Amino acid sequence: MRGRAESLGDSLPGLLIEAERVAATVAQGIHGRRRVGMGETFWQYRNFEAHDAASAVDWRRSARSDGLFVRETEWEAAQSVWLWADSSPSMDYRSHARLPMKRDRAELLLLACAALLLRGGERVALMGVGDRPAMGRAALERLTERLLFPPAAIAAAESRRDLPSEERLPRHAQILLFGDFLSPLEDIEARIAGLAVRHVRGVLVQVLDPAEEALPFTGRTKFLGLEAEGDLTVGKAESLRPRYIERLRAHRAALGDIARAAGWQLLVHHTDQPAERALLTLFMALAQEAPAREGAAIGGGGMR
Repeated sequence: MRGRAESLGDSLPGLLIEAERVAATVAQGIHGRRRVGMGETFWQYRNFEAHDAASAVDWRRSARSDGLFVRETEWEAAQSVWLWADSSPSMDYRSHARLPMKRDRAELLLLACAALLLRGGERVALMGVGDRPAMGRAALERLTERLLFPPAAIAAAESRRDLPSEERLPRHAQILLFGDFLSPLEDIEARIAGLAVRHVRGVLVQVLDPAEEALPFTGRTKFLGLEAEGDLTVGKAESLRPRYIERLRAHRAALGDIARAAGWQLLVHHTDQPAERALLTLFMALAQEAPAREGAAIGGGGMR
């Protein structure tokens, strides 16, 4: 136990530094979650439209051109975003030594997204640990510590859970869930429906190893169950590929239907793709706050 704790302690600074590096890279190329609304900070000028009131026209700006312009300000109310990453045994998988574990990539994306949200003035919190959403550098450090060093009772429960625990979130809250979401669809649907009842908006980020997408194995292969499913040895693994890909495609389509019915979004990321690209797509999806197309791929992944 002490060795495990020391190992986690050693990884904490590195993980936080990497998350902030990814967030900083993405921050250079986006406009962020800024949106028009009530506030005093200038955002942009736009062309006058038929539905605009005459009082909305910025006459000083309009006088310098042939058209009419409206001056828009930026919405200044900070949002609260809850984040969660799957810590069940199925996340401890990678098909090649050069690839990250699914768990490591999910945690990196979670922390990088938190860092980016905090840069934009939002509040963040980790689901399931009882913390209130907070802002600033201290919030990111605390979130990182809680992610890697959760209280013993919470860690024991979460290690067996592939979906977030029941938690009463404020109405109209926003959550980001990172995991493989390969658990039974009825369980996923029930959990999302329970949150959607309170008008909670969310994004599911399905993190998969590329081998889980394509099942590239050939010949005699032994598959090891990571969650007590038992082991399976097959003589020709390639014979399973067509049916496997069909079932995965059907599972993802159903997952997309579940998300869309709740007004949520489903994004897909493969661990052989850059974290920066995945974070950019995720953050732009948050900024749009509209359901994405079914199973939209982030980070250059997708059905293969």
